[in-house]
Amino acid sequence: MTATERDRYSRQLLFAGIGETGQEKLLQSRVGIVGCGALGSFHAGALARAGMGMLRLIDRDYVELSNLQRQWLYDERDAEEGIPKAVAAARRLASINSGISVEPVVADLTSENIDELLGNLHLILDGSDNFEVRYLINDFCVREKIPWIYGAAVGSYGLVMPVLPGYGPCLRCVYPNPPTGAQPTCETAGVVNSITSLIASLQVSEALRILAGDCSQFQWYLTTVDVWTGSIRQIPLPARDPSCACCAQGDFEHLNGRRRAPISLCGRNAVQIHERKRPLDLQSLASRLSNVGAVRANEFALRFFIPPYEMTIFPDGRAIVKGTTDPGVARSLYARYVGG
Repeated sequence: MTATERDRYSRQLLFAGIGETGQEKLLQSRVGIVGCGALGSFHAGALARAGMGMLRLIDRDYVELSNLQRQWLYDERDAEEGIPKAVAAARRLASINSGISVEPVVADLTSENIDELLGNLHLILDGSDNFEVRYLINDFCVREKIPWIYGAAVGSYGLVMPVLPGYGPCLRCVYPNPPTGAQPTCETAGVVNSITSLIASLQVSEALRILAGDCSQFQWYLTTVDVWTGSIRQIPLPARDPSCACCAQGDFEHLNGRRRAPISLCGRNAVQIHERKRPLDLQSLASRLSNVGAVRANEFALRFFIPPYEMTIFPDGRAIVKGTTDPGVARSLYARYVGG
């Protein structure tokens, strides 16, 4: 540890739970953050300040004005320019701590790319907004024996659950199947920014305990909080389910792609179109689409406005179509303006 690092992290060095040994571990740690929204942007800022050696930020989306109420690393300029969240977060972190490595990845985490994106990391933090991704992370982390921290928040309510392969249950032990039917989202039920920051803080605390300490030393809990009613509840994590399809039987159905759909709903009156392995020349596409509707483009994405719809198209062929929740409409728009 350099003299500068000793000064920067002096308050953590004084804390008995971390100390010099723990700080050295943090400086050598590589952490993935899946989703850079309300939870993930807080994860990234807190871990950068704590001296995490490397952060890989994975997010498929771009900054919008409505994000600024609860997503801590972004500003109005990011929203105006439609900068991808991973890129905007990495730029901000560079000014917070230039001594760490930050790798932004503008992509959708899938069974096809998860080995490349998460394979060399020590811990994963869940900042995603859907169960498809969480069960995919769970399958991968159980198979690779990598700890990860599940977190979710909507309205004024949130929960945190650490998953430590070899020490306790996996996500599918506790929740064998994703919830069915329509689920509340920030877009339908709203969200208080204090619950997202609180849940993200608890996730970061669990990450620091795991990376700087010894997992066998601690009691682990599933924690639920409602900041509006003031209720906090902690339940000790149960033992592993001996019949769990994932951690007991090794059936990684999400990881092998059996549960993956070609189109994902983003949960905010939008549909995501997956067109992988189809690179696009955004400059040429912008020139062509400018004859049809308003176009705004940068090196990361192209935004195309055809009221009442808005399409954000990425270089890998992926697109987010706003203004509809109908996959058929989204497919039709994509085929008409980008190509089949």
